[in-house]
Amino acid sequence: MDSQVLNIRGMTCAACAQRIEKTVRKLSGIEEASVNLASEKLFVEYDENALSLTAIKEAVKKIGYEVEEKANSSVTIPIGGMTCAVCAQRVEKAMKKLDGVTSASVNFASEKATVVYEPQTVRLSAIREAIEKAGYEALEINKEDAADEDRQRKEKEIKILQTKLVVSALFSVPLLYIAMAPMITFVRLPFPEGLDPMGFPLLFALVELLLVAPAIGVGYKFYTVGYKSLWQRSPNMDSLIAIGTTAAVLYSLYNTWLIANGNFGAVDHLYYESAGVIITLILLGKTLEAISKGRTGEAIKKLMGLAPKTAIIIEDGKEKEIPIDEVEIGDIIVVKPGGKIPVDGSVIEGHTAIDESMLTGESMPVNKKAGDPVYTASLNTTGTIRFRAEKIGSDTALAQIIKLVEDAQGSKAPIAQMADIVSGYFVPVVCVIALVAGIGWYIGTGNIELALTIFTAVLVIACPCALGLATPTAIMVGTGKGAENGILIKGGEALETAHKIDTIIFDKTGTITEGKPTVTDVITIEGVEKNQLLQVTASAEKGSEHPLGQAIVRGAEEKSLEMLPMEHFESLTGRGIEAQMDGQTVLAGNRKLMEERNISLSALEAESDRLAEEGKTPMYVALNGKLSGIVAVADVVKQSSRDAIRELHNMGIEVAMITGDNKKTASAIARQVGIDQVLAEVLPQDKSNEVKKLQAQGRKVAMVGDGINDAPALAQADIGIAIGSGTDVAMESADIVLMRSDLMDVPTAILLSKKTIRNIKQNLFWAFGYNVIGIPIAAGVLYLFGGPLLNPIFAAAAMSLSSVSVLTNALRLKRFKATVRKEGGVSA
Repeated sequence: MDSQVLNIRGMTCAACAQRIEKTVRKLSGIEEASVNLASEKLFVEYDENALSLTAIKEAVKKIGYEVEEKANSSVTIPIGGMTCAVCAQRVEKAMKKLDGVTSASVNFASEKATVVYEPQTVRLSAIREAIEKAGYEALEINKEDAADEDRQRKEKEIKILQTKLVVSALFSVPLLYIAMAPMITFVRLPFPEGLDPMGFPLLFALVELLLVAPAIGVGYKFYTVGYKSLWQRSPNMDSLIAIGTTAAVLYSLYNTWLIANGNFGAVDHLYYESAGVIITLILLGKTLEAISKGRTGEAIKKLMGLAPKTAIIIEDGKEKEIPIDEVEIGDIIVVKPGGKIPVDGSVIEGHTAIDESMLTGESMPVNKKAGDPVYTASLNTTGTIRFRAEKIGSDTALAQIIKLVEDAQGSKAPIAQMADIVSGYFVPVVCVIALVAGIGWYIGTGNIELALTIFTAVLVIACPCALGLATPTAIMVGTGKGAENGILIKGGEALETAHKIDTIIFDKTGTITEGKPTVTDVITIEGVEKNQLLQVTASAEKGSEHPLGQAIVRGAEEKSLEMLPMEHFESLTGRGIEAQMDGQTVLAGNRKLMEERNISLSALEAESDRLAEEGKTPMYVALNGKLSGIVAVADVVKQSSRDAIRELHNMGIEVAMITGDNKKTASAIARQVGIDQVLAEVLPQDKSNEVKKLQAQGRKVAMVGDGINDAPALAQADIGIAIGSGTDVAMESADIVLMRSDLMDVPTAILLSKKTIRNIKQNLFWAFGYNVIGIPIAAGVLYLFGGPLLNPIFAAAAMSLSSVSVLTNALRLKRFKATVRKEGGVSA
């Protein structure tokens, strides 16, 4: 027999997974086939002599899905040289053209490309080469000090821009003064007589030319990148600046030549100052933009800076300090008070309190003793501990959080698609508008200066940057802010969908309740002793992993009752257990199990109802087919559950609870916390169906859970929210992971989503609105009706400020704070 794991693409729901399973299982030679929808993998075991792997793949492809034998690789490549959103699109297109590149997304705000590719089809070097051929720089990746290098690179870039801005301003300001001072007649400004344009027109023109040259020199990238992009038929913002300023300079050079040939009247038609000041203003905008963009990724930088650089291990009985990269799984590590935990592991000696706020957002230190887990970058506050390293490098919780946040920041929300489409057509359309407006005004007036002014103004006022920055910057700040609050949002789509949620389903055990139930009542029929019933039930439940079963075992152990030897054990999913011991058959479970086995419950019906109304779970126990009693177990409701549900109601969200527990117990819990709808006695495999039923009513549903049996429902829901203390399977299936077990983080996550999406909409409104209003004004619409004509210099200033305003608006999200008011609400 052979076994394989195949990556499946194209699945959208659980029905797809079931269809693939059924199709593959029909093939002759298949021993087992199962599909994991969350991980998009097909696990297949088959007889290689009777069936080939190719035949399995073909069967899956025939029903409309894609199969990958090897997992795709994902890489994040820093990109140098991008100046606007069109550059980002250009890089995306260049990478997507390569065979083997599954997806490519370039985030202009973070200046990084996230690429998923097939290593067997295309090499990483080919992807880097495609970026280089498109005219940009593929920077180094996956280095030990990548975070520091990225920070240093951005700081260097800002310094270069600042230097260029200073140089350009030093020459452009005098140039503007020389050009404008002779025109100002209402006040006499000091002006060198030797430069009087009427007396010395040629000298005046040559001085302006000498002053504009340095400004053009420091802005050379606008021309090299802009014209290269134009030549490759994918113009960008640099192309607009290059064309506009080149037109102004060439026209001025022509008039300088006329002056040199005796036509002194041409001195009134010099536009050198427009080119110089435009470049200066654009450089000012670029500098402010670079500084603002650097602040959008601060959350990731903070997370990367948390991990310690060294660890103290025990080697040959002695303490030894080594670099963090040399720590191996199994090493015994010592952490003293005030020290940071270097890797993930489990405490083997000592006890202390550890501050995990940097990972979970929980402000109170957590007590740790032998057997408890510890996580990278958390701070040891009180005692010295020794722990065994269990996860290192990219496997640590911190590394996983960083990767998750990076992936989220590299993703695109559906709302961004409109901006992407517009950005793709934006620059060519602007070029056409500028050309048509310029020619139109020249034909209409015969005034070449007016036509040139309008042509240049249209080119430099257009701003694709604002459109390109509107969504990614808000997503970067929003997901980063979520991480700071212990809320991990896995992507832009999840962030956008969360604000539409109108119904939230909570799993009961471990989510609404503490998940650590205790025995509260033992009720028996005549002739059966309470301790005997508890002993037998606990002995049967010893083999169960269910929280209620474990509570009964703990209850018996607290009374020092000896466990009886078990001969047979069977777990009956969603109903209870069956066991054999001491020659008798023990059944322990819910009403459904007893009804299946035709066991009458009438003798304890009243007691069962009373317990259920008190919010306790009655577990019926039958010995040899006869009801013997009830062991009641209660799970304490979390304090945060009441507050969270009250706040969700304040937000207009309906709240439901789903549980396998009986209706009366579930209703009692629901009453305690204020839940609207109870879905009780639901088997684990049916939880996702309950989600589907609500979705069929047109509701946007979020599911909150923490267990393996919640995974299908988490995947089915519009938004799956996993409690961080839950299982890895639940967290993998979820769209949002709450690092703490505090349900107040649920309304906080929804609130963060609402604020982020509102911020994105504001950004898009201003970005679109700016261009919709600015371009017609620059094209002379107001001037046509007797209004003012937009000078290219003011157009350049407006263009620069538009990008900065979008970034500044996105950075307002950094002020987001979730607090609980005394009334039980959340405010930001």
